[in-house]
Order: sequence, then C-alpha cells, then structure tokens
Amino acid sequence: MDNKKTSLDAGYERIPAEKFRFVQENEELRDKELQTKSRSFFADAMIRFGKNKSSVIATWILAALMLFAIIAPIVSPFDIRHNDPIYINYPPYYRAIADLNIGILDGAHSMSGQTDNSLTALRGIAVETGFDPLLKITGTHVSESINKGQVVQRTTYDVEVNAYYQKGIIYRTFSYDEFRKVQEWQNETGIQVIYPYVESKDISGISDNANLWYQVNNKGVAVLDDDGNFIPAYSKNQEKAGAEYNSLRIPGDDGSYIYSYAMSGSVQCRVAYYNYYRYLNGMEPNYIMGTNALGQDIFCGIGVGARFSILFAILVSAINLTIGAIYGSIQGYYGGWVDMTLDRISDILSGVPFVVVTTLFQLHLAKKVGVVGSFLFAFVLTGWIGMAALTRRQFYRFKGQEFILAARTLGASDRRLMFKHIFPNGIGSIITSCALTIPGVIGSETSMTYLGIVNLSSFAGTTIGTLLSQGNSVVTSAPHAILYPSIFLGLLMICFNLFGNGLRDAFNPTTRGVDD
Repeated sequence: MDNKKTSLDAGYERIPAEKFRFVQENEELRDKELQTKSRSFFADAMIRFGKNKSSVIATWILAALMLFAIIAPIVSPFDIRHNDPIYINYPPYYRAIADLNIGILDGAHSMSGQTDNSLTALRGIAVETGFDPLLKITGTHVSESINKGQVVQRTTYDVEVNAYYQKGIIYRTFSYDEFRKVQEWQNETGIQVIYPYVESKDISGISDNANLWYQVNNKGVAVLDDDGNFIPAYSKNQEKAGAEYNSLRIPGDDGSYIYSYAMSGSVQCRVAYYNYYRYLNGMEPNYIMGTNALGQDIFCGIGVGARFSILFAILVSAINLTIGAIYGSIQGYYGGWVDMTLDRISDILSGVPFVVVTTLFQLHLAKKVGVVGSFLFAFVLTGWIGMAALTRRQFYRFKGQEFILAARTLGASDRRLMFKHIFPNGIGSIITSCALTIPGVIGSETSMTYLGIVNLSSFAGTTIGTLLSQGNSVVTSAPHAILYPSIFLGLLMICFNLFGNGLRDAFNPTTRGVDD
C-alpha cells in the first residue's frame, strides 16, 4: 500500500505547477467576431439546389429553350406572317447542307410504288430545270400478274425525292408589268424563272401537268430519241405568244420558242417555282424545320408560340400567386368561421370545369375584352384556389409557433404577424408552387388551342397548340410538322417540373420528396 502511494505521489510531482493555474484569471471575457462570413437562407437554398444534378441540368435546358423562344423569330429569315401557298407541309431543307449529301436537311420525302414512268418524269424535271429531285432509290419490288394467259412483270420503286425540287414547273398568270419585272430580275441575276410554253396538242392533249415539256404518247409515256434523250415539245406558235420576251432563254433555244401564252389582259407562263420563290422572297426556301399547313416556317413558329406561352404562363402564375396568397393568408390566420366561409366559396369555384369556363368566356367575354383577355380571366377565375390552399396550410403550420406568440405578446398587429413573421416562413413553398404552376398553365393553354376552343393566332401569330393541331392532320405524310413542336413542348414541360421540384427541395429540405 505504501509502495503504491509513493508511486502516485511520484507521478503528480512530474506535472508542472503552471498547469494548475487559471488561464483567464483576472481577465474580462468578451464575444469574439465570427471568422467566417454569414450565409443567407437564399444562398443556402441555392447550394442545396446546386447539388440536385437533374434540376441543374433541367435549368440549363430550360434556359436554352427560353433563349430559343427569344432569338428564333429574330434570326429566322422568315416572319410568322410569311406563308407560301405552294410549299405547304414541306420537310426540313437547307440548300448548303443538302448539297453535302449527308442525308439531313435535304428536303427528303419518301414515295413508294413509283413506276418507271414516274422516274422518267423526275428525270424530266432535272433535265429542264437543273434541279434533280431524285435523291435515291431505297427499294425495288417486282410483282407478277397474268394477263391474257401471259405472265407480266411489274417493277415498282421506293424512292426519296427532294420535295422542293420535285415541284418543278408550275403555271403562273402574270400581268404585263409583272412579266416585265420577272424578265428584268432574270437579266440581273442570271437565274432562269420563265420557261418555254407547251401547248397541250403537242403532248397528246395532256395539259394539266406543267412539268411535261417533252413528247409523250397517248398513254403519257415519254417518247425518246435514239440516244434516249427527251424530245422537246415547246411551242413555236408566235401567233399565240403573249407579251414580248427579251430575257434569258434555255440552252438550245434559237429564238423560236415562245415564253408566254396570251390571255385576256395577262399572260400565262411556265415558271420554275424554286427560282420563282427566290424572285418573290429574295432568298431560297431554307426551312430548317420545314413548313406547316399554312406554309409558315416551323422554326420561327415554335419561337413565336413558345414566347407567348411562357409569358402568358408567368403572368397567370403571378396573378394567381397574388390573389391566392392574400386569400389563403386570411383563411389560415383567422381560421374559424372566416376560414369556413372562404373555404366554401373556393369549393364552389373549384367545381366549375375549366373547359366550360374557357368556352363561355370565348363566346361572350371575348367580344368585350379580346381573346387573350377572356382567356386570362378563365385562368384567373379558378387558378388561384390551389395557391390559396397552400398558403392556408403554411399559416396553420406557423401561426402556433413560439416566435409568433412572442411577437403577439410584444404587441405586433395582425398585418405584421401575417406578412412579416408567418408569410416569409412559407414563401419558399409558395414560390416553388408558383414555379410548378407555370407548366400546368402552358399545358392547359396548349390543350385549348390544340382543340380549337381558343384561337390565339390573330394575336400571337401562332401557338404551340396550333402547330400541334396543324401537324396532327398530316402526321403520316409530314411527321416533321408535329415532331418539332412536340419535342419542344415535352422538353419545356419536363424541365419546368424538374426545376420546380428542385426549388421545392432546396427551400424545404425537410419535405424533400413529398407534397407540402
């Protein structure tokens, strides 16, 4: 025992005496300033938002879509009011890329069941105009049938053609002044627009096809010379010639072909429509997303429609946020009979079908406030109810908290408690709910214009819903007309939802993955 005590004492003696003194003896202690910078609630929320990869990607895509809506109508060479009567539902085309023969933006249109005579007709367009419409033959089919006891083989082809070149030659009636202007343009540019006239008697009475410039038999089959070349059937009847022609002539013309046919006060001509389009518009028909049923540029149309949809949805959401926040604040703060009365009013309004409201407003209110104004009223009539319910829940969540009781004890007024203490605590959920409302408004607006209940084209030029409706009727023959608007709308809706969900999780991390 004594030996153990001696050992312990020896251990204590090895500890320096200054270790047992008060470090802060006779000193005044003060709070020290924090060495790190303070971080606001918003900054903290943005850090959490940045960790949500899907929401960040959606935000960048959403920004790109909005940028597209802003700049597409500006950079497009076509205005939304520009519509071509010939190039309707035509596929995407851009001359510089089409000439590369890489299979994109080449105006390709698939055709099946084409005969040898059909391929000859395409070759005829290429020979006369210099624009070869045949891109490639994708398939060959040989079928057999028995005719008068003999086996007859029939060959058909699946082909891809350039739809813009396939139009070839069309008939156009010009005034004498316009006929002169076209000739002047030809002389300035060196581009042939007007081609020699062809009389029906010279092509076996076939007169409805402006692309028939060569001799054919009574079955419409081309009559070729010994070298397999076409035999021109251009008219040389100077007595039927229209106005005087002093411009470009096709190769091989010795001055005997006539380029117009006299009519009453005007002349009829055969014109290469591709070049005639260049004469009318000063540029080639470079529609990178094709055209719709009105001959409008879909690239420009999507930008114009998206611009209207986004601005309209933001305006509707802002109005509904304001009305719903005030209405829900009163409900949630006062409760009791006030809450019950206001809740019954919102229940009655929420039972009114949106489609019925929109239709009635378009039939009656639109005459007084316009189509857009009546459409806006239809959204506002019931659109604020969800926002009011969310605000009401937030007030019930916070109004019983200790900090509210303390503020009330200190004499804070109802207005101050509502909008200085309770409302700011629920603003994150309210704002994110507003962001999630925007795609809902866009979807409803698109549905109404797609169904034709609301026509906003006279105000906005076009809308996404209108483009989808036009494309739906030609989904098999011109799938691009519905494909591009659908892709844009789908990306817009998905990205808005992911963006809103990311905001909700960032501002309310305790409610991540659940509804408020």
